[in-house]
Amino acid sequence: MTTTSTLTFDAAGFEAFLASRKDEPQWLTDLRRESFSHADAMDWPARRSEEWIRTDIRTFQINKFAPPVEATAGDVPAVHQLRDGVEPGGVLETYDSQVISESLDEELAAKGVIFGSLERLCREQPDKVRPFLYTVVDPDYDKFAALHAAFWSGGQFLYVPRGVVIEKPIYLGSTLSDGGTDTAHTWIVLEDGAEATVLHECNSANPEAAGLHMGAVELIQKPGSHLRYVNVQEWGHKTYHFAHQQANIDRDSQLQWTIAAMGSGLSKVNQSVDMVGAGANCQVNGVMFTEGRQHLAYHTQQYHRAPNCHSDFLYKSAQQDKSRTVWRGMIKVDKVAQKTDGYQRNDNLVLSNHSRADSIPGLEIEADDVRCTHGSTTAKVDEEQIFYARCRGFTQKEATRMIVSGFFQQIFDRITIESVRDALAAAIARQVREYE
Repeated sequence: MTTTSTLTFDAAGFEAFLASRKDEPQWLTDLRRESFSHADAMDWPARRSEEWIRTDIRTFQINKFAPPVEATAGDVPAVHQLRDGVEPGGVLETYDSQVISESLDEELAAKGVIFGSLERLCREQPDKVRPFLYTVVDPDYDKFAALHAAFWSGGQFLYVPRGVVIEKPIYLGSTLSDGGTDTAHTWIVLEDGAEATVLHECNSANPEAAGLHMGAVELIQKPGSHLRYVNVQEWGHKTYHFAHQQANIDRDSQLQWTIAAMGSGLSKVNQSVDMVGAGANCQVNGVMFTEGRQHLAYHTQQYHRAPNCHSDFLYKSAQQDKSRTVWRGMIKVDKVAQKTDGYQRNDNLVLSNHSRADSIPGLEIEADDVRCTHGSTTAKVDEEQIFYARCRGFTQKEATRMIVSGFFQQIFDRITIESVRDALAAAIARQVREYE
């Protein structure tokens, strides 16, 4: 598949993008125009602002990338890390933000489950889409969010009705060509008592591919629902990755959100879980593994808006070569959110003398009856561990791989899906080189 457009993200490119949307409903076009006008009036993030001071985007030139307009079909590389040993109940795959395949088990469709291209469902089922779209992610958060709201294409939508339990995982696959653009919007809505597992992987055509991902994830959980959402990001090492990801979980709902970030050249991701109903419970597991000159910045927030909620965020990062990770976490507690139990932790394993890990945990608490804790550690591989492993016949690389795998084991133990545990362990193991 090759994109024929040479347009950019300016006014002319926006009009060409709108012209490529076939039979798009007027309400959606109006939303796009409003978002583009806001984006056009915004500046790029300020270099000295607290949120961006550790992530330098001065080399980023958006005019090198084209909006995702109509593309012509060709050979599409199949990269399926999360599908091994999994029989999905639904599949949706995109290439350069264009939907290339979608399917849903007839049994699930008969139960009222809606799954497929967000673009298509905006036309076919606006009553299910329009009430929820952009009720979680703020399209005016910054210029990246506003441009995404104007230019999103393809997209994935899963709607699970009240009380419906999806036994088989739903699979989402996003692939980028070398130089391609992905602006997909991932949107999941679970009604009261519904349950689902979603596996979502993002890959480039080859590990060194350039590209641009400017996306968003919105997760909405009504009372008593249960969602397991897994996202593996392995964009090419010359790809820019900007995303806003947010979940709103209501009373007595449960969310397990696993993120693995091993790709892209530069990433800046904002991830937030808002607990808006009493008794909501969330667990977030984050894995970052970097090499070369990669720069991955993940800013997380666990926002307690209601009482008696529990949040548990654990991020583990390992850095090789001259790479760098930035993790900035915040537990935010409103005045009404009494009996809050919040925990956040970030551990870093620095694998070279030239890599770097920035870890900034934070608390913003307005309630007075809470239990909130946070922590951060940064260390190198213990050379004594390497020595003892080699004394038992392991090579330097084998010893390092075991130590790195052991470092991430706490995350793996929290993941309840065996195939995901195996895929993440294999992805990390194949990237580990000898410790310098």
